[in-house]
Amino acid sequence: MEPADRKLFVLDTNVLLHEPLAAYSFEEHDVVVPMTVLEELDQIKDRKRDVSRDARVAIRTLENLLGGASPEQIINGVDIPARENHAEVSGKLSIFPDHQLNVSKASLPGDHNDNLIINAALHLQKQLAPRQVVLVTKDINMRLKAKGAGMALVEDYRTDQLIDDIRFLTKGFREFKGNFWDQVKDVNSQMVGRHTHHKVARSALDDEPVFANQYLIDEDSDFCARVAKVTDNEVDLIDYGRERLMHLETWGIKPKNIYQGMAMQALLDPEIDMVILTGPAGCGKTLLAMAAALETVIERNLYDKVIVTRNTPEIAESIGFLPGTEEEKMAPWLAAITDTLEVLHKHDENPAGSMNYIMEKANVQFKSVNFMRGRSIQHSFVLLDECQNLTASQIKTIITRMGEGSKLVCSGNLAQIDSNYLTSVTSGLTYIVERFKDFEGSANVYLNGVVRSRLAEFAEEQL
Repeated sequence: MEPADRKLFVLDTNVLLHEPLAAYSFEEHDVVVPMTVLEELDQIKDRKRDVSRDARVAIRTLENLLGGASPEQIINGVDIPARENHAEVSGKLSIFPDHQLNVSKASLPGDHNDNLIINAALHLQKQLAPRQVVLVTKDINMRLKAKGAGMALVEDYRTDQLIDDIRFLTKGFREFKGNFWDQVKDVNSQMVGRHTHHKVARSALDDEPVFANQYLIDEDSDFCARVAKVTDNEVDLIDYGRERLMHLETWGIKPKNIYQGMAMQALLDPEIDMVILTGPAGCGKTLLAMAAALETVIERNLYDKVIVTRNTPEIAESIGFLPGTEEEKMAPWLAAITDTLEVLHKHDENPAGSMNYIMEKANVQFKSVNFMRGRSIQHSFVLLDECQNLTASQIKTIITRMGEGSKLVCSGNLAQIDSNYLTSVTSGLTYIVERFKDFEGSANVYLNGVVRSRLAEFAEEQL
């Protein structure tokens, strides 16, 4: 590609905080980092918050790319070397000294860092015309300001965004109209252990994609199966039956709908290493996960302990002011878990005593996500709750901690994201649903329907 045909991407600070290796993500195009961005990274790197780690990684990445270059080369651009997973990279990286710009009447007031970065992009747009200059930022308001100031091309950073609309997110099951067997001409059935396996032609399931551990149900019969294996021409199904799933029971809890039945089957299956539960508030994600945890740890002895963790806002600063041990410090953020334990034991003669006994017998531990890095968790049932507020890299940190004989359950509601920089399509929960949808060791179930109460159900539908 000729230099004039290459786009020039101007990166905002939040792009490097979101993805410290973002410089490698623009293939054959060139990347510019304004000096104001480096100053913001310098201010953030020493904060006592998790974002400071991303700032330091971003600074080290820029140092590795530019450290051996002369000042003239850094301003004119240094070749970005190809690396693993980024073999197509062939652009240049440069630092733009935007602090030397003379603010004109056409520019934004230079008393705010966002304005300085926008002014730098406007200057490059004017200086390099007709070459395309693109400002990349995850700040919605900054994108609006830039367009209003005359920036022709402004984009969000979407390299890690796998879908464009949350409606297209894989639900983990497919529901066929009518009777499933009316659509299947040939089937080869056989007993394998306690289960019936059906091998059907791939063409019998239409042209829609089929994934490992995807559930299949229909409207008019008792049919309910899980995809065991997919080849180019054939699909191997494990037949469970709707009636059988609806009669599952774990720690005194029975499914209230077929979606909970599918989730419970996945939670209790020791062959599935990770279960992802999504759905609206009140659909039973945490209740099913905790019931399965107690069942598999205490009754079935499949795991040694239960570890419950979740993201907590400003955890590094605020957790230290709470009294007690790490478990006691985490208790306010994990009240949903204790509420669930109360529901599971509300009919006991001494509910409080039962809860304390069960938590001790199941070795239930409350842990902070920040303290999970570097660990290797063996033979444990791990529940990662409220993970819609985690980025893809944060969830990766948890998943890569899982050792031999451990099971991970990720649950969250994509309609309740609290992070300032995440949306339903950029959440780490959405990312892992799409990335793991064809992994034979994971299952994903969208729990359709609110079962908490009629009030919660009405609120979810109408508000």
